[in-house]
Amino acid sequence: MPMLQNQHIMGFGVGNPEENPGEFRFDDLDDRMRLMDQSGGLPVLTLCCAPDWMKGGPAGQTSWEKEHLEAAPEPKHFDDFAKLAAAVAKRYDHVKYFMVWNELKGFWPDHKQPPDIKGYTELYNKVWDAVKAVRPDAKIGGPYIGVNSNPGEGSELKGEWGSVDQLVLDAFDYWWKQKKGADFVVVDGASPTDDHQLLPDAFGATAKFRDVTAWMRKRTGDMPIWWSEWYFQPEDGSTQWPEQMRLAVQAVSMIELAAGGASTALYWNPETKSGACPGCMWKPEDGTALATGKLVSEFVKWFPAGARLEKVASSDKSVRVLAQKDKLLLVNTTDGDATTTVDGKEFALKAYEVKWSDR
Repeated sequence: MPMLQNQHIMGFGVGNPEENPGEFRFDDLDDRMRLMDQSGGLPVLTLCCAPDWMKGGPAGQTSWEKEHLEAAPEPKHFDDFAKLAAAVAKRYDHVKYFMVWNELKGFWPDHKQPPDIKGYTELYNKVWDAVKAVRPDAKIGGPYIGVNSNPGEGSELKGEWGSVDQLVLDAFDYWWKQKKGADFVVVDGASPTDDHQLLPDAFGATAKFRDVTAWMRKRTGDMPIWWSEWYFQPEDGSTQWPEQMRLAVQAVSMIELAAGGASTALYWNPETKSGACPGCMWKPEDGTALATGKLVSEFVKWFPAGARLEKVASSDKSVRVLAQKDKLLLVNTTDGDATTTVDGKEFALKAYEVKWSDR
């Protein structure tokens, strides 16, 4: 079952595609696209980031400093970025899906203040027009906004896991009302709060993925909802989990995404060249599939977008389950052995075990 593979048009592994105005250079992106094709992946392109000259820098040069790479194009160059996006879409005409920009980079320098969602939406609409003009078949999505949350009840979207920043919700609503069109909706986020808390615990916090998806669904109807990135472990390095627990939390996160109705969830694989790599899908040295890779592959196989889920109950509430007509996924969320009955069948699971079963 082929999995989606995503690549940005600048940065994140590829060079500057237009270092000088009107002079396109797609060598690196060509290499990445060939790799996707050769590995049987379904390619997705993120239309980010922008060449330096579109951001106030000099033509013919590229700064890879984080603050420069993540700067937004200047409004006077929105049309230039849209032309670049159209050139990319035309060149890679076998790519069906395009996400516009990334986490409002450059449009939201101070997260204590509202983002420049008006500026982003103007850029998005220009990209929409330019890409659709050369590729009417292309599927385009936005706003690729980070759905961050905090402890407490600070907004209309909340749960035991905390509450989403109201600035995010307001920005999404603005984009939704002002966009020229969309073929799918793009968001990203993490189950930990901004101050790295997991509420009420690592597994309970993953309910955020279901709740955010449900909130989006109420506004967008049956439009596909994509999670372009999703994280379930605090990024401050303070939380170190045994690998089996990390795998179990990931599995429950995916259950919440699927049960909430998300169409797509792109997993960002950790980077390392050798040695232990918690969360890696493949062994860095030779590409051998690791536990995470096997979990994601099985999930894609049995619970792809549009899979008809069946409601099943676990007699032990600490064992989470997800089912379709042929397959059952069970996850023990405790650090001890557990036994549960599902569909009249008894299952024994070791601590934090992730188990697949035929139905």
